[in-house]
Amino acid sequence: MPYEEGYFLIPEREGEPPRLLGSLCRTCGERFYPRRETCAKCLSYETEDVPLCPRGTLYTWTFLHVPGFGEHRTGEDGYAAGQIDLYDGPRVQSVLIGGPGDFRIGMAMEMTLAEVGQDKEGRSILMYRFRPIA
Repeated sequence: MPYEEGYFLIPEREGEPPRLLGSLCRTCGERFYPRRETCAKCLSYETEDVPLCPRGTLYTWTFLHVPGFGEHRTGEDGYAAGQIDLYDGPRVQSVLIGGPGDFRIGMAMEMTLAEVGQDKEGRSILMYRFRPIA
């Protein structure tokens, strides 16, 4: 189950990638994440929900040298976070999978899902992450 509904889609079939759920402005064609009711570019109210490309390019990143908190807790001395320019438009922020030596600005990245906890019934709670494409 997703950490919070409405931000990403869990694949229904094996082999399909997870996708972020964004908005497309039907007036100017701009894409956004997270979803919006009003286009920030042309101010149109003609937006619709669309799945976004699960791949992109690493725009920038940093490694936070502190223990993770909440769902970021890894038992290590920090975690990576970055911004990814999706191939179909918007720039998104995400925790990254990997260590400080694993990232280069401009490298190809892909979205994946990671278990960040369990609910009261013991079901996995999932959150999106990005990792380098091997």
